[in-house]
Amino acid sequence: MTHKTIARVSAAALFLLLAWAAYTQNQPPKLALKAVAANLYMIEGDGGNVAVYVTGDGVVLVDDKFEQDHDAIVDAVRAVTTQPIKYVINTHYHADHSGGNQRMSTMNLQIISTAQSRINIQKRIQSNAPPNVQPANLVFTDQQSVFVGGKEIRAKYFGRGHTNGDAFVYFPAVRVLHTGDNMAGTNPLVDYPGGGSVVEWTNTLDKVMKEWDFDTVIPGHGNVTNKAGLQTYRDDVAKLRTDVSAMVKGGKSQADVAKFMEDNYKWAPNSLQQQWSVPGFMTELK
Repeated sequence: MTHKTIARVSAAALFLLLAWAAYTQNQPPKLALKAVAANLYMIEGDGGNVAVYVTGDGVVLVDDKFEQDHDAIVDAVRAVTTQPIKYVINTHYHADHSGGNQRMSTMNLQIISTAQSRINIQKRIQSNAPPNVQPANLVFTDQQSVFVGGKEIRAKYFGRGHTNGDAFVYFPAVRVLHTGDNMAGTNPLVDYPGGGSVVEWTNTLDKVMKEWDFDTVIPGHGNVTNKAGLQTYRDDVAKLRTDVSAMVKGGKSQADVAKFMEDNYKWAPNSLQQQWSVPGFMTELK
């Protein structure tokens, strides 16, 4: 094979590789719909977990992922009901939970969040958010209930944790709780720029578990679990706080704490935990 032929083959292979990469990047996100309880589903994949509550008079969503997920979310809803979406309740202001608001707002529905989450979107507190995240048009400071098709859905602010405006959402008829990112992954992301608190996080979860009677938990990210799973997560947050507090009070540097979190909690060096949480630990836990 001549050098010219090799060059042509290599160029063709590179073209096909780039074309395939462009194709895969432009494909709609793959989302999965899973049943959680009677008439309650969860949409997972690409962003935060979305709850879908189907009633005889409309659908209530909890969170709406990124803007790019809109069509896939609507398709998932249409797979289980012909009822229209009437409400979207945002658990908090981050774009992987509220980024779909802009397109949802064109569907003749209401978007609800805490007042603080609306403010955080308006002020663009999330440094890595896309430019067009739209805030809710209905807000509450303490709690809000909506009634659709004879079913109640409760949203309430219990205190600081992941951010300063997290809403927990409760479906009393099926005894299911959606935590937003006050339970997500294996350990917490404390958004200190967004008013989060590792000190208050456990108190907030304690209040939720005391006030609402639930069996099943939909976390902000990860698999559906139960009340015992939420209790374990709460205890893990307390342990993390104790570990880091001892280091900070013992005079360890921010670099020391960052390395400890990398080694013991698997926080990657450039992760949001390292960017948002570790600097806040140095102030809140001193």
